[in-house]
Amino acid sequence: MIDRVIAVMQDDLVMLALPAFFAALGIELLWAKKQFRPVYESQDFWASMRIMVLTVFVDLLPKLGGILLMFVCYDLSPLKDIVGRTLPWWILLFFLDDLTYYLFHRGNHEVRWMWAGHSSHHNSQYYNLGTALRQGVGERVSKYVFWCPLALLGFDPVMIVTMLSISLIYQYWLHTEAIDRMPAWYEFIFNTPSHHRVHHGSNTRYLDRNHGATLIIWDRLMGTFSEELDSEPVRYGLTNNISSQRVLDVAFGEYGNMSRDVKRAERWQDKLAYLFKAPGWSHDGPDKRSNTLRREAGLS
Repeated sequence: MIDRVIAVMQDDLVMLALPAFFAALGIELLWAKKQFRPVYESQDFWASMRIMVLTVFVDLLPKLGGILLMFVCYDLSPLKDIVGRTLPWWILLFFLDDLTYYLFHRGNHEVRWMWAGHSSHHNSQYYNLGTALRQGVGERVSKYVFWCPLALLGFDPVMIVTMLSISLIYQYWLHTEAIDRMPAWYEFIFNTPSHHRVHHGSNTRYLDRNHGATLIIWDRLMGTFSEELDSEPVRYGLTNNISSQRVLDVAFGEYGNMSRDVKRAERWQDKLAYLFKAPGWSHDGPDKRSNTLRREAGLS
């Protein structure tokens, strides 16, 4: 089984796409200079690059373990002899993978311990293709477990990891200001740079919105969609931005914030709440969770 896992990891499409990623990044840099757009900042960019390298190494063991667990689930599945690699099954997997990503990504924003692992992807105040490579470091530890139910449904882990890779490659181009809007029909169905700019916004209206991967339909169906408004430009970053560009602060700083909140809570119920409730909840202060802030601002 280990041989099968290693074979899947060696065929990672995301790693194969890296040259195209960097080529697109270079084009965006030239565009930003020509348009005099303050899209890049040197220290922030190199922080993103260091986070990218760190993520590659942190990802190795969790990915190995996650794919191994997928194979265990697949071997146990009573449906593995029914589900095949024909086009209809690939289409079904596309929708199931996209829904899984939506739920996982939404959890990253609505559960504090998950947010601690994801926040490094959001703590840049700049929005560019370099930010796309500034992944959530801590989230790698638990990420692949969320896709194991698809293996229990009879989907081959090779198919699952391939679809995961295709989804991540699609999401790369979303991290740009160089593209304003896509055609209306495309904006309605698919995730776009406009929708994803909203996702990276710290404006109260935009907080914890647009969690989709390739499709935006899950957000529309489940009430987490927000349109990008010309009247309200997106402010990138966090509601309380970090000041450091040190890789450990960028990657793991939110774990420290969460730990301090847990320590200052006296009741065990409050300690658990700091782990499982949404970011912004406090046992002794104002409730700054995104839904509360929107409600107080009359936005929901």
